[in-house]
Amino acid sequence: MNIYVGNLHYGVDEEDLRGIFEEYGEVSSVKIIIDKFTGKSKGFGFVELTDNEAGTKAIEALNDAELEGRNMKVNEAREKTDNRDNRRFDN
Repeated sequence: MNIYVGNLHYGVDEEDLRGIFEEYGEVSSVKIIIDKFTGKSKGFGFVELTDNEAGTKAIEALNDAELEGRNMKVNEAREKTDNRDNRRFDN
């Protein structure tokens, strides 16, 4: 299960997230999104657990949990969509 983790403190790194989510199951990947211009965290990332049941338990336990003074937003990640077709241009 691919899990979105938002509202992260900018000092949280991928190893921090891995350690937290490993309590719920096997973590296959962790990715914190980095701003390509500044090289700093954008404050969100993704964690992939190999088991869906473990992912559901992690979401239930960690959504709104505090980490480094901020309450994380944790939910199942949605597939990325191409928003270019959905833009409206008002003249």
